[in-house]
Amino acid sequence: MNLSKNKDKLTLLIKSSAYELDFSFCGVSKADYLKDEAVKLKNWLDNKKHGQMTYMQNNFEKRLNPRLLVENAKSIISVLLNYYPKTKLTTENNYKIAKYAYGKDYHFVLKNKLHKLITIIENNTGKRNYRVFVDSAPVMEKAWAQKSGLGWIGKNTCLINKNIGSFFFIGQIVIDLELNYDKPGKNYCGDCTKCIDACPTGAITKPFEIDANKCISYLTIEYKNELPKGFKSKFNNWIFGCDVCQDVCPWNRFAKPHNVPAFYPNEDLQKMKKTDWENLDKEKFKKIFRDSAVKRIKFEGLKRNIEFVKSGLSYFDLKNW
Repeated sequence: MNLSKNKDKLTLLIKSSAYELDFSFCGVSKADYLKDEAVKLKNWLDNKKHGQMTYMQNNFEKRLNPRLLVENAKSIISVLLNYYPKTKLTTENNYKIAKYAYGKDYHFVLKNKLHKLITIIENNTGKRNYRVFVDSAPVMEKAWAQKSGLGWIGKNTCLINKNIGSFFFIGQIVIDLELNYDKPGKNYCGDCTKCIDACPTGAITKPFEIDANKCISYLTIEYKNELPKGFKSKFNNWIFGCDVCQDVCPWNRFAKPHNVPAFYPNEDLQKMKKTDWENLDKEKFKKIFRDSAVKRIKFEGLKRNIEFVKSGLSYFDLKNW
């Protein structure tokens, strides 16, 4: 049966199928121009808050208008996939990596599930114009997730969901199907400033705005030069990413352990201590992080971060990265 003209049944099918694929939440928004976000994005870029992420300046209109990404786009299907770990890596005598990097690279895990969802949709509607996005294209993913009713963008700029907090990945399908649309998520941050107060480097310069130039996550992953010596004592053992502003968020008391085997840390990673990180060689790096998001910064980038946190001395040689 072709459901392309039956919005009620098709929307219900998409959401129920998303949950069968183990997505935590699924919502739908209309593929409109992001007028409010356009102003915020322009101001953020004009004030150089994006650091070396020059790609944020590219495709400005595409970031705001999904119809420029997919011909005849009508809807954006947003999904969340929980990654909150049942057991965290030990912090005793250890360096720290962000929880999202414990297991396999989320880009592949989410895209695989989203393509399965597309197969279900096309089996019930025929061939569609669509694109799948997982944090790797000019898409304002958090804005669309909020418009799809999946939460709100908090003062730390993370999407927050009342039921599971903020430790989840976001994925989207922009598609040429008209569906039933969810109401945008309401903001429940209130007068709380825990994330702002806790940020070690003062990267949350005001509510709902991050200065990437000061953000540990940006500096340990995106930044390509010697790390700023003024932050030497503020990294608090973070060598890949940072979870501080999420860890202190009161809404993450509702975070529930995920059940996605791909996101479990491998045994080698679980055994790592400071001396193991400091003595890490390329072969060990390749073995531990073969399928991990950590491999994005390569061996040299990780060693740079470790040496910076350990001693504040510059390890990094720009020619090698």
